[in-house]
Amino acid sequence: MSSPPRIMQRDLEEATDLDFETVKEDWNVYKLQDGTTLKIRLVLEGVKRLKKYNPDGTPIYLINSGKSVRAVDIPKELKAPPKVSSFESV
Repeated sequence: MSSPPRIMQRDLEEATDLDFETVKEDWNVYKLQDGTTLKIRLVLEGVKRLKKYNPDGTPIYLINSGKSVRAVDIPKELKAPPKVSSFESV
């Protein structure tokens, strides 16, 4: 099995920036050992298509992405007491 081609600085400079439309963004949901549920979503910020190809002939895409993480269903015993906001008047 061959590995994908090595990506060099010149490949990035010659890459094509692609616009995109968000069709669907789902959350990945993970149940942690301590009972907490984590919800994580990858958010696509940018896409480039290189002028290189995988061994099967498909083009190589590079992405810039961010993530959104939410902790839900946290067991009470794991929570710390809430802190007073620095914006509240005393």
